[in-house]
Amino acid sequence: MFDNLRIPVLVAPMAGGPSTPELVAAASGAGAFGFLAGGYLTADALAERIDRTRELTGEPFGVNLFVPGAAGTADTTAYQLRVRAEAQRYGVEPGSAAWDDDHYPDKVDLLVRRRVPVVSFTFGTPGERDVRRLHEAGSTVVVTVTGPDEAEQAAAVGADALCVQGFESGGHRALFTDDPASPTGGETYGLLTALRLVSARVPGLPLIATGGLVHGADVAAVLVAGAVAAQLGTAFLRADEAGTQPAQRKALAEAGRSTAFTRAFSGRPARGLVNRFLLEHSAQAPSAYPEINNLTKPVRAAAGKAGDPETLSLWAGQTYELAGEGPAAAILDRLHAELTAALRRVSPA
Repeated sequence: MFDNLRIPVLVAPMAGGPSTPELVAAASGAGAFGFLAGGYLTADALAERIDRTRELTGEPFGVNLFVPGAAGTADTTAYQLRVRAEAQRYGVEPGSAAWDDDHYPDKVDLLVRRRVPVVSFTFGTPGERDVRRLHEAGSTVVVTVTGPDEAEQAAAVGADALCVQGFESGGHRALFTDDPASPTGGETYGLLTALRLVSARVPGLPLIATGGLVHGADVAAVLVAGAVAAQLGTAFLRADEAGTQPAQRKALAEAGRSTAFTRAFSGRPARGLVNRFLLEHSAQAPSAYPEINNLTKPVRAAAGKAGDPETLSLWAGQTYELAGEGPAAAILDRLHAELTAALRRVSPA
């Protein structure tokens, strides 16, 4: 599926707004590959985005889904009080700290019916039955993993390829299981280490690399390390076609902030720019996803409307300061030129 790309770059699925049909179409038009983010959407809303993408491009594209976990047992009572105090800053009510399945079964059914070329999964593996259904519909199935044990599980259910995520990545860690005793949710691997360990555990399975990649030389590095393509998210947060909130765009452009993992916004470890909410609430945030995500959603929405970056989940990878802005096609052209130059440096002949 990814062997024929002019530019071996996948524009990552970024749930919550940044991923748009326009961004996916721009990636396809430039010779790369784009993903829609299905997380947090109903099946009907996702169907609209698929239809719009197909209006904009006849090229293949992918859709990513979040695999729901079991309802958690963590006590969120104390954290609900903290978030209620935050909500009062904006004159809104916090959300309900309730579990849900993110409309997952309906969205899988939709993707089977729509015969989406590539379907990727985050936070776990799809069931073997769903993998069979997607294969029968002609879809390539990709599972996001953070280490070799998860890679083995993904291979066992019939994944066609793995997206290997290093700890440098912005947004949520793709961990199958969040260890509440660990600030990062479990053992962490840098991207090159993860690629090496995963390729040794599941030899022959195509690997996509993601995490902290913003330059064409980064893409060259993971290709040399054995990946078939690189998946970049942070590099496109400030693309013209991205639906990134204005307050987050401004914070990214100003730079100067460090990044850190936090459960404060969603109840799962995710890397974002350090702000007041992250600093004040990370230590108390329980491992409870999607309960905490649902709880804080109205507060984050109000902060975005007010243009206040201090209460937004400013997801970004470690190298965000080096990412550019402008049309997605221009960003991809730059990446391609940098990639070509880097490969020539290591193999001038």
